[in-house]
Amino acid sequence: MIVGLTKNQQIPTAKMNRNSGRAIREKIPFSAQSVFHPVERDPVAIIESQNYFRIPELIPLRHQKMSTSPFAFFRGTALLMAHDLSHQAQSGIHVTICGDAHIGNFGFYASPERRLIFDLNDFDEAAPGPWEWDLKRLITSIILCAHELDFDAKMIKEAVLQTASFYRKGLDLMSDMTSLERYFVLGDEELFLESFSDASREEFEKIIKKAKKRTSSQVISKMTETDQFGRRIFIESPPITTHLDAKVIDEVELYFRQYLKTVRPDIEMLLSQHVLTDIARRVVGVGSIGTRCYLLVLTCEDQSHLVLQIKQANDSAITQYNQKNFTTPDTMTHGLGNGYRVVSHQQILQAASDPFLGYFSAAEGMDFYVRQFRDMKGTVDLSELDFETFKQYVINCGVSLARAHVQSPYANWINGYLGTDDGFDHAVFDWCLAYSEQVYRDYETYKKSMATN
Repeated sequence: MIVGLTKNQQIPTAKMNRNSGRAIREKIPFSAQSVFHPVERDPVAIIESQNYFRIPELIPLRHQKMSTSPFAFFRGTALLMAHDLSHQAQSGIHVTICGDAHIGNFGFYASPERRLIFDLNDFDEAAPGPWEWDLKRLITSIILCAHELDFDAKMIKEAVLQTASFYRKGLDLMSDMTSLERYFVLGDEELFLESFSDASREEFEKIIKKAKKRTSSQVISKMTETDQFGRRIFIESPPITTHLDAKVIDEVELYFRQYLKTVRPDIEMLLSQHVLTDIARRVVGVGSIGTRCYLLVLTCEDQSHLVLQIKQANDSAITQYNQKNFTTPDTMTHGLGNGYRVVSHQQILQAASDPFLGYFSAAEGMDFYVRQFRDMKGTVDLSELDFETFKQYVINCGVSLARAHVQSPYANWINGYLGTDDGFDHAVFDWCLAYSEQVYRDYETYKKSMATN
């Protein structure tokens, strides 16, 4: 977006921006977006290309996790899908995107005001990019997960079309708000629960109740013990939780001081009341397995505790394949590293973010970000959902994605491009259904490669 005063300055109106989006639809029709063009590539080579930044002894564990199902495999292939998406038709309209918006990367967490929010919760790949890349990753994940839950083809299509429709309508609704109004849209637990039937609501009320108990206090009681000096230290549980050698501990302590310079003054003051008592390595997720992730216990004089997580931040899959244009948000501040990229894009995309977010750069060019660990975080066990509950859940994912995308300057171009009918809903379903078949083929190729090697 151009800023600055000129003598004959004209402020683009919402109508003008929507008309620009409609004009793009004439050049890139929905029919072009509906066709998946297979790409000649080696899926295993692309996946393995990311092993250079992983801890070698944890790579087999990543292979094991990704081999359990097509959906688990898909969760670890954000780079592969970004590669494939770069060879497909696209509108050319860019916003700040999540980069890995599959349905497992949505969930509950606590706002700074201690309200429980449902929103995107993973931003390792976040960057400026084509809006449809996020939507296509979301829709493909719905298809893959729904297949695993044994929903039939009619059910799957219904869930997808409803999700795409609510994304489109949510974008339209929030585009009609003022910039401040849409900035303050908050998907809290009450709003989330209102969208469900009574039976489904009961299921999610249980999830929400459980999430509210997932605090630092719970981590301390379940994952730590008291050492001979009375300090709380993590219970050794290899390969998931392991302690570090003295050299790494010294380095983490040093970089923690760098992190303190990147948080708000009130958070820095709060943390100054705590003493770091233990550090351990922790294996998390599927796509993240093998990257460096550490947990820290900090203890206050009143014997209360805070648990923080340090997570390695690598190059975004999106930035490796996205081609910038004039609509691309200028959010990639060069020189501050990938830790800054993750933190800043999380703050843009989420309705409310962890106040403890911060970052630092370490030796050997590695970047990290810091956040609270399990601060009222709740994930949904998708395998436990019946179809109606699943459908309503993925619809909420679509609305949350729309809320994230509408924060960017050219969101009304997307609105104009999509229009008011369901043409794009069907187009994105066709593309993602075809791409899901590609995922199944890649999964079989991957399993054979792992069995051979």
